[in-house]
Amino acid sequence: MTKQTKAEYALFATTLIWASTFVAMKIGLRDISPVLMTGIRFTFAALFFFILFARRIFPLSSDAFKKGSFLGLILFLGFISQNIGLNYTTASKSAFITSLMVVFVPILQLVIEKRSPTIGNILGIGIVVGGLWLLSAPAGAEFNFGDMLTLVCAVLFAYYIVYLDVASKAMTALQLTFLQSAVCAVLGIASAFLFEEILFNPTTSMLLSVGYLTLFATVLTTLVQTTFQKYTTPTRAAVIFTIEPVWASIYAYFILGEILGALGMVGGALIVIGVLLSELSDNIPGLNRLVVGTES
Repeated sequence: MTKQTKAEYALFATTLIWASTFVAMKIGLRDISPVLMTGIRFTFAALFFFILFARRIFPLSSDAFKKGSFLGLILFLGFISQNIGLNYTTASKSAFITSLMVVFVPILQLVIEKRSPTIGNILGIGIVVGGLWLLSAPAGAEFNFGDMLTLVCAVLFAYYIVYLDVASKAMTALQLTFLQSAVCAVLGIASAFLFEEILFNPTTSMLLSVGYLTLFATVLTTLVQTTFQKYTTPTRAAVIFTIEPVWASIYAYFILGEILGALGMVGGALIVIGVLLSELSDNIPGLNRLVVGTES
């Protein structure tokens, strides 16, 4: 098994955890305001990394600090738009719309890194987009303010995926993960007290939600993504991540009672087909050619 294949399996595993976060956040946001939730979540994550790995994190070069801090800013803005949006839309729709980042990643990758996707990647993306449209446009669920914020989140996360490919080359995975967590923590706590009407009701469900989001959806998944994404391309990573709404819809159905419907199931099937096409295209003559360039 190649290093790239192992990395892509690891990224696929993170989608199982990320998918569950939409339900966890939806439950937690009943008793805590969204910006404060983000701040607390990343504060504990940053403390975790500092206490256990300080000697491996410091010292930091100025270049690493700048790139890591900027990546943390993008991540923070993405989470804030997603968390606030969840107050106005369903967990299922939030997951589906967030996954539209797959549309923006190849464009940003071409602009920022001058790296062209393959024909198979583009075909896979096209099929995934069709599936996402079916998943995120059920009858009676019109596009609302929460959906708009979530779309902004998708663009930010797409930029994050592409820039992570750049920033990860400037430092270790631990350094980058700590910097992202620390920046999100500082910005989250400061923004909550400056701009948000604070809500903090320490119920059992809220504390469990924040604890789960901290340990699994922040510490574990951020470390895994930071460690392994550099061994594949941003476009392939983004397509892998689009499997997330399929899992999210399953979690939302069993835990929150949200119904996917027939069109949603068709959309989920299209997403799986698009992911497989993109993943297998490197070994398919014709599909493994770059959109701009020669065979990959």
